[in-house]
Amino acid sequence: MSTLTAGRSADRPGTGITARLDAAWLVVWRLFTSVNFAVLQIMVLLVLSVVGMVIRQLPGFAFRSVGDYAAAMGAQHARYDPVLGVGVVNLMERLQLFQVFSSTWFTIGLIVLVVSIIMCTIDRTPRLWRHSAEIRVVQPDAYFDPNLPDRVRIAGGAGALDTDRVRSLFKRHRLAVRAETVGDVQYVYGDRHRWTKMATLLTHLGLILFLVAAAVTARLGDEVGLIVGEGDTLTVQPIGTPGLLLVRNNGFEAPGLFENGVPSDFVTDLSVYQDGVLLARKSIRVNDPLRVADYSFHQNGFGPAPVLRIRDLGGNVLWSGPVPLTDSAGGLPFGTLVVPGREIGLQLLLDRTSQGIGTVLLLPYVVTGLNPDGSKKIETGFPLTVTNGATATFEALDFDVTLEGFSEYTLLIAKKDPGQGIVWFAFGSLITGLAITFYLPRRRVWARLDGSGELALVGRSDRYVDFDREFGRLVDDLVVARTAAGPPGAGEPGPSSPGA
Repeated sequence: MSTLTAGRSADRPGTGITARLDAAWLVVWRLFTSVNFAVLQIMVLLVLSVVGMVIRQLPGFAFRSVGDYAAAMGAQHARYDPVLGVGVVNLMERLQLFQVFSSTWFTIGLIVLVVSIIMCTIDRTPRLWRHSAEIRVVQPDAYFDPNLPDRVRIAGGAGALDTDRVRSLFKRHRLAVRAETVGDVQYVYGDRHRWTKMATLLTHLGLILFLVAAAVTARLGDEVGLIVGEGDTLTVQPIGTPGLLLVRNNGFEAPGLFENGVPSDFVTDLSVYQDGVLLARKSIRVNDPLRVADYSFHQNGFGPAPVLRIRDLGGNVLWSGPVPLTDSAGGLPFGTLVVPGREIGLQLLLDRTSQGIGTVLLLPYVVTGLNPDGSKKIETGFPLTVTNGATATFEALDFDVTLEGFSEYTLLIAKKDPGQGIVWFAFGSLITGLAITFYLPRRRVWARLDGSGELALVGRSDRYVDFDREFGRLVDDLVVARTAAGPPGAGEPGPSSPGA
């Protein structure tokens, strides 16, 4: 009695899961090592970059909190809604077109490009190594055919050159020399800058590191504008960040601003604190930032900041300090301030009387909702003007405002760039690779001396060198050496191709 056993047969060669995976990997490998695919990637990134430069991008501080993001997007809607419409702007927001350089699309593009460069480098490295490491001194006779370009023959006979003389002249032309003998034929090979092709790896490494630095900076870096009035402090990172940094504007000076309207310098006495401990203090200027705790604090601008004190009519202080006027209206400094503890804000316009006395126009407002275009619906009250040292009272709103003086705010750019060191290393790698490639091109010369003393030469070089001139000088020196060694007329060169 026989028994039949049913079972799944083993995958036949070329049809199993392994073969399919190998075929898929081969397709991926060919795609990522394709020049056309690399050009396509660069074009896509270029288009995204152009979009990022044409469309106003969200500032760095917009991503510090939900409120900051909402405020920044409100400004984007106010800018683009009248032209494109609310629906298009909302679609642009979902597509991350207002944050192109930190968007998912741009990040994926950078990652794919890095992978492509790495795979191209891996694909080329064995060939580059073989091209540099493997040296073939002996070449077939057809290789020295004088009808081919860059070939020369020097007749033998009396006074013919020997191997030692050829080796000596090759060395004089700074060629590393190797020699081999096959029967009665002697071969001499000269090589200069043999490993130049390997410098391509440095160039590729530089490109990869540039892209890595961009990704690191986009994901881990931080850049925020800080508007700090004189005597005020402001957090650099969002509240709750471990190791929270605070900056204090101890004082701002712009020499010459009030004398002739043209300041000769902008100087902020800046202190940086971490967890309440002073880390550093420095008077920073436009080109002289303060660097501390992985951040650089740059002087970027300044403006007026009237010093206000707001109290309720019971005498309780609601606000006291400078109010930076960061906008303009009618060519005059303009700003807003939300009254603490109230749902009311103040619009502030800085002006001066005909006598040159500084005044601030105070216009109370309240936000009652949103307009159809997404902008805020605002209702305003009755304006009052206050001069230096005077008080304006809003009895119906239960507070008064005293103008205690005028000061300036300073605009700082706090920047954390963890990719900066990578960028410098990438720059050095890229420049080194390009310099070696262009300034140290490879030269190679093969020589064959047969039994009659006839010398056949072949010259080869990379593109970035005037090799015809160098090869010509070597041939001239060989002819002179033969002429000096033989009887008159014995050193005439044999026929050579027009390309020699």
